[in-house]
Amino acid sequence: MARMVMVVVGVLKLPFPSRLLSSCQIASSCRTPQGVAKVVLKKGKTQLFKDGSPMVYSGAVDRIIGKPPPQTGDVVIVADGTENPIGWGLYNSVSMFCVRLMQLQHESTRDPSCALNVEKLLQTRIAQAVELRKSLGIPSANTNAYRLVNSEGDRLSGLVVDVFGDIAVVASSAAWLEKYRNQVETCLRSIHGINHINWRPSLDVLKEDGFDISSLSQAQSSSLPQRSMVVENGISFAVSLEGQKTGFYTDQRENRHLISTISAGKRVLDLCCYSGGFALNAARGGATSVVGIDSSLPALELARENVILNHMDPGKVVFIKQDSTEFMKAALSREESWDIVILDPPKLAPRKKVLHNAAGMYRNLNSLAMRLTRSGGLMMTCSCSGAMTQSGKFLGILQSAAAMAGRKITVVREAGAASDHPLDPSYPQGQYLSNFLLRVL
Repeated sequence: MARMVMVVVGVLKLPFPSRLLSSCQIASSCRTPQGVAKVVLKKGKTQLFKDGSPMVYSGAVDRIIGKPPPQTGDVVIVADGTENPIGWGLYNSVSMFCVRLMQLQHESTRDPSCALNVEKLLQTRIAQAVELRKSLGIPSANTNAYRLVNSEGDRLSGLVVDVFGDIAVVASSAAWLEKYRNQVETCLRSIHGINHINWRPSLDVLKEDGFDISSLSQAQSSSLPQRSMVVENGISFAVSLEGQKTGFYTDQRENRHLISTISAGKRVLDLCCYSGGFALNAARGGATSVVGIDSSLPALELARENVILNHMDPGKVVFIKQDSTEFMKAALSREESWDIVILDPPKLAPRKKVLHNAAGMYRNLNSLAMRLTRSGGLMMTCSCSGAMTQSGKFLGILQSAAAMAGRKITVVREAGAASDHPLDPSYPQGQYLSNFLLRVL
């Protein structure tokens, strides 16, 4: 996206105008730089960001005051069209989102120690994230795999941290995080129980954010384990730190637990099963037989190992390497059916422009899965595509899939990511996971 921003030569020197500093007392509360650029928004573009939206897009910017111009990762003041500050954030000279707002002015009034101070803000926000998880009972003796920091939901845009036992896995998806990597790691190392940090940059997203990924340091501690053993809902899992995403899908924890409560005496099919999260919960809940399907051999090796870890019968929990569509078509030809079918495919719509094509794939997959669900049985179906979830079209696609299958569905439960994945309502783009439990007739 082309971006036209007027750069006004000049230096914004501290102390700042009294409208910001008289309330925040920045100069006396923290070490402040001698010159900070000011990003001035266009008239009429301010309210969205005053209301808390953290991503200032380039089209909302009228001009930048400061010399030299700010560089990616620099702290900047964000101001309205009359140059009254509304907060501060971190600048990006290349991305379509030129500022990630970190703190609004009224927040600086309440907590001036964080104003313009990235290190202090990181300490504060990560500590708040820890406290939120503690209030949710995480970690616990039954669960030590969880999301510690959820990007905008924890007011640290671009930062995702999953904890697996004593290992924190960091998914960095913003250029500013690479600049402040040492400070982030220092904060994480101060948390009780975390002994290792695995920094995993999200390369495709960083490239979209304008970051030169060739400059990334690939060095990891020589003592960093390649695997971790965790427990979730009382079930043990081996986690590969080289696996998909951060290594384990903590967002489905509460949905997996639900499966364990409804599987007694049932035959269960888990499609796109990865390392067996849903399948093992079904087995723990008393399913008479469980079949897991995935096309990834490393994932299935983990799944089979997890069966042994939990002293389950490998004859009752079986994993098959096959494309899910091919498996379903073959199972239909054999006239097989299951009491509970779980469908959790990979992200089919990574962005809006492919939403139409993805809708067809979701429709076909779900139609096949519904045909494999016995009449009166249950089907749990998911979409982890943010574009699909935010479009609000997923339920309509499921209805269309039911019509294609010659079946009727009713919604028993609608859910999303687990509670350790908080959302910022001013940034609905953070909502990505849809999970529906359907009755199939």
